[in-house]
Amino acid sequence: MKTEKTLILDALQCKQKIDRMAHEINENFFNVKTLYIVGIAKRGFAVAELINKALHEIVEFETKLIQIELDKENPQLSEATLSLPLENLNNQSVVLIDDVLNSGKTLVYALAHLLQADLKLIRTITMVDRRHRRYPIKADFVGITLSTTIQEHISVEFNGSKIEVYLE
Repeated sequence: MKTEKTLILDALQCKQKIDRMAHEINENFFNVKTLYIVGIAKRGFAVAELINKALHEIVEFETKLIQIELDKENPQLSEATLSLPLENLNNQSVVLIDDVLNSGKTLVYALAHLLQADLKLIRTITMVDRRHRRYPIKADFVGITLSTTIQEHISVEFNGSKIEVYLE
């Protein structure tokens, strides 16, 4: 049985959401020298790349883009890995980014790994917040919040530097 896809956000709307989140980050981190942007592999990192690009157009502080990898299905069974040593995040400001916040499981395990460093400040960002939490976590900055059924699926799709959000 083939499921129908409904376009929720087109490429232009997604760009507007990315730009708005970049401005929110700028407002909240205006006094930092360096901001570490941590994207959860793979789609979360793709969103992080777009936010990082938008930030470069408006901020005066330095950004460092890094990736965190973990098993999204069973994050408790394996250690998360960063694309740089965890100690580099000591006393630093960090934003943790994923594409969709659903149960909160992926974001919680990624955050738990990052909290092994002595962070100065951390905020979370998601392109889509579905609000079906099983874990006590929230996104500080959100592109769009959708009320969906458990059976429905949200997909964030990338085509080069363009991004679209679908409901299936």
